Amino acid sequence: MDRDFLNTFESMKRRPASISRAAWFEAAHHLSECKDGQGYTHLHGHSFRVELTVSGVPSGPNGWVEDLADIKAALDEIRSKLDHAYLNEIEGLEKPSLERLCAWIAAFTLPRLPRLSAVQVARPSLNETCTLELG
Repeated sequence: MDRDFLNTFESMKRRPASISRAAWFEAAHHLSECKDGQGYTHLHGHSFRVELTVSGVPSGPNGWVEDLADIKAALDEIRSKLDHAYLNEIEGLEKPSLERLCAWIAAFTLPRLPRLSAVQVARPSLNETCTLELG
């Protein structure tokens, strides 16, 4: 390798990076304050995909932003609370829109992953996604 490449590589290793990991859960909900005929007011369920993104400058012996196993552990905790749940019965999710679900997941996850930079919740079968950026 030539010196220019090595210098560029060393510089790139010190730049901020983001890593993400995702998981799925199944849950039911309803939204009571919608226009007539939208169908949201009836109890129904979705397959949800949640993705957590952690950002920072890679560091430590492995040059990681975060250990992906720690992100997986956070996702496992989220799944233990939300998988096969009735979202309206979970404190804070009484009106479980995608936006509120992102905010709930962020608040739940931040103590475990303080460098959490984004939460994305999707309902892929409906082509719907919400992303909450955390600064």
